[in-house]
Amino acid sequence: MQHWLLKSEPDEFSIDALQRVGVEPWGGVRNYQARNHLRAMRKGDGLLFYHSSCALPGVVGVAKVARAAYPDPTQFDPDSDYHDPKSNPDDPRWSAVDVAFARKLARVIVLEELRTHAGKLGEFALLRRGNRLSVLPVSAAQWKTILALE
Repeated sequence: MQHWLLKSEPDEFSIDALQRVGVEPWGGVRNYQARNHLRAMRKGDGLLFYHSSCALPGVVGVAKVARAAYPDPTQFDPDSDYHDPKSNPDDPRWSAVDVAFARKLARVIVLEELRTHAGKLGEFALLRRGNRLSVLPVSAAQWKTILALE
């Protein structure tokens, strides 16, 4: 099993929203590196749900990949904010995965707290300056360290 971190702005889609719906497509990703991470996900992989661009950015919950990567339907929808007229249905440019709620954390593990554990987290992509990717790999050791902070 692999582990990942998914960032979402809570006013766009929060851990509470995922809890309400249970399973949600994770699409609209329009960065090639993040897309490649989506394509590497397998059903059952663990996901850290991270709230970004908010007062207290941090890890707020745990989810799982419910369905491995498939063509993101929003790329073909002209009414979608994520429409990509250059994407070809025979060779789709963008992918999505389905994400299933597992649980909310007992407390938010805020970014500043994660930074204080940088030594234990090693080369954790989230802590790199300028990293704006919405989908990041998490090693098994990083996963364990982060969840132990709860």
